[in-house]
Amino acid sequence: MTRFESPAQHDDRLVRLPDMARLRLLLPSNLDVAGLASRSVADFVGAINDYFVAAGSPPRRWSLDADRIAGAYGSDRLLRQNGQPVQMFAELSGFFPTRDGWIRTHANYPHHRRRLCLAMGLDDTATAADFAAKVSGLDATDVEEAAWPVGALAVRVREPGEWTPPEGVVVSDHLVDRREATRQPRDRPGGPLSGIRVLDLTRVIAGPVATRSLALLGADVLRVDPPAMPEIAVQHIDTGQGKRSTFIDGKASSGRARLDALLAEADVLVSGYRPGAIEALGLTVPPGLVHATVNAWGAEESWRDRRGFDSLVQAVTGISMIESRSTAGERPAPGALPVQALDHSAGYRLAAAVVRALTRQIEHPSGHRISVSLAGVAAELLEARQGVRTTEGAALTNTAVVTHGDVTTARPALAEFADYASIAHPLGTDSPTWV
Repeated sequence: MTRFESPAQHDDRLVRLPDMARLRLLLPSNLDVAGLASRSVADFVGAINDYFVAAGSPPRRWSLDADRIAGAYGSDRLLRQNGQPVQMFAELSGFFPTRDGWIRTHANYPHHRRRLCLAMGLDDTATAADFAAKVSGLDATDVEEAAWPVGALAVRVREPGEWTPPEGVVVSDHLVDRREATRQPRDRPGGPLSGIRVLDLTRVIAGPVATRSLALLGADVLRVDPPAMPEIAVQHIDTGQGKRSTFIDGKASSGRARLDALLAEADVLVSGYRPGAIEALGLTVPPGLVHATVNAWGAEESWRDRRGFDSLVQAVTGISMIESRSTAGERPAPGALPVQALDHSAGYRLAAAVVRALTRQIEHPSGHRISVSLAGVAAELLEARQGVRTTEGAALTNTAVVTHGDVTTARPALAEFADYASIAHPLGTDSPTWV
């Protein structure tokens, strides 16, 4: 097992970092969000150059742009449909005061909303006011402990240091002997990852950002959603560029057979489910595959099976209280990072780790297991804590967005690409086959 505690160093001669003063204006925070974003994107382009060299091509020069990085990280806020902004967070997603503190909830998906209402003994038509009134008379810990058993998402907002995230961001593991893992090479006529097949079993932001980044390099990315519980449509519009999308019911025997057939010809599997979920479906993961996973809580044993999102990890790790903007004399109210930086950074780190695993396979074919956690990214952000908030802000320029028809989305974080190869295909409209 090889643990990478921080991103690999980039070559300053080939990777020019963004204007950090401007990036901090675009991503103002009490933590060094701008530094985290810059390092994560630089790690990705550094991995691309390593791949170029291993494949016998010269590395290329990269010039990271502050506006493009900030736009990609804040893509949900730049998303427009018919010129109108899109609300990503649902009514019952947010901070709510309790008798002794605060909780943070996540109820964007209908099933999470139902479970949250169930945990609090409310009808699933409850409004935010109904929910707030209910939890105001409860202790935050009691709300958290009632939520987990029924699959609801509500955590107690903690002070920094109360919950210690696991160390390290990326863990890579060789799974099998390289002689067993040799795979048939395919022609690669286009970008650096042309011919690489990526099966995408991820949701929300971190995993989709990783697979979108691989698609940007020419990989054939096939996103799979269960037909009974697909991704939120606007979420997919924001992160689904460059991919194909299909529906497969992995709980049905025919669906598992289809997934096994896709896996047999895939090079990379990217999954965003909790540990053990892929194995629980009964899928056969081929020995030579690069299996990359992203999860919320990392290797912390008592939390590893719990569901989680960027906003919840911010609350549990103390980031929300660091971002508090309460004035003297007020009850401290939690805040949030200017963007969902844990998700986006985890996505670029995961993509970088996949590219590096593919690089190692060029000379030494073998399977790899890669894992990135949002809590691990949070640990890095907290470790580099510094007061960088500014009362001033800067507006993104038009170079950060692109419009196709009635939809406006963020451009790629890498300024060398004007746009993705395609807009997000409507969910479930592609064949469950490889190109």
